[in-house]
Amino acid sequence: MAGSVYTYSYTTFGELIAWILGWDLLLEYGVAASAVASGWSGYFQGILDGLGIHLPAAISNAYDPDKGSFIDLPAVGIILLLTSLLTRGAKRSARFNAIMVVIKVAVVLLFIAVGAWYVKPENWTPFMPFGFSGVATGAATVFFAYIGFDAVSTAAEEVKNPQRDMPIGIIASLAICTLLYIVVCLILTGVVPYTQLDVKDPVAFALRYIHQDWASYLISVGAIAGITTVLLVLMFGQTRLFYAISRDGLLPRKLSKVSGKHSAPTLNVWLTGGMVAVLAGIFPIKVLSNLTNLGTLFAFVVVSIGIIVLRRTQPNLRRGFKVPLVPLIPVLAVLFCGYLILQLSSTAFIGFGIWLAVGLVIYFVYGHRNATSVMEEQESDAG
Repeated sequence: MAGSVYTYSYTTFGELIAWILGWDLLLEYGVAASAVASGWSGYFQGILDGLGIHLPAAISNAYDPDKGSFIDLPAVGIILLLTSLLTRGAKRSARFNAIMVVIKVAVVLLFIAVGAWYVKPENWTPFMPFGFSGVATGAATVFFAYIGFDAVSTAAEEVKNPQRDMPIGIIASLAICTLLYIVVCLILTGVVPYTQLDVKDPVAFALRYIHQDWASYLISVGAIAGITTVLLVLMFGQTRLFYAISRDGLLPRKLSKVSGKHSAPTLNVWLTGGMVAVLAGIFPIKVLSNLTNLGTLFAFVVVSIGIIVLRRTQPNLRRGFKVPLVPLIPVLAVLFCGYLILQLSSTAFIGFGIWLAVGLVIYFVYGHRNATSVMEEQESDAG
């Protein structure tokens, strides 16, 4: 079923915990997409700069009066374009995504092939300049990258053979991406001293640093393709999450209404696009990433606990895919994710707490009563 962690927790823990997780995921996907859109804007502006086109400061970055910037217009633009694509249905979106994935993998391999010859091992000394705590903080800060693997599960209802294909898709992509990520990071920090990598387009910057401008341009084009697919997946995931929650009555039922022409929840898609565009246009990428990391880690902790609970409460349930080594793997996941949560800033905890408080108000004022009436309606129809 659509809904990812929300649907799973509904089955495992019931309505209230499911709502908390669903509300958390709405923050997670929306803010993550906004942060990724900010990165897309950086690479796009890098290409424009190479062509001699320079956008005014006022429309090229998130709100920062000290720098004279008010809105990141390229980030808003790409979000609205992808929103329009998502209204055309899952099949067309998936075809576009497949083309972009081929391009982005090609440019990752290009960077590895070109950059490997310019690595200076002395740039890796000291190998952990901020110690293990620095590594842990870095891991927590970048953790929202894992949302992409979770997003696969939000599309379960649109997969032909989800019991077989979804585990293969998630685990295989995780293994491939981890390998590529490690190799790219080694080359990136081997080519450029880490102190100079605090830029929006680090991979392209590294190639410019070694005067491989031709490759830098191709990398920027490929990065745009790659980041576009990430944006598309995140926004797709959030629309399917809205769909699942509203179908259960916890949000207005109009959000689960599917248009007949393209079989897409059009209102839902445009609501998602509007929210993401506002966040990406106004808030800096660092603020966005910290907030979504906490939401992602929190969701992963609850799911890991849910695996143990469901094994005990419904041991005979038919399972299309069964996690091995339970409870060892779920317990390790809880411990590791919990440790990373502790590395995040206090600002992230404050923002996350406010978001959850707003969600609980909506649940008790609207969601719980409406969900009960929807359930009674469904039971009446079944009768």
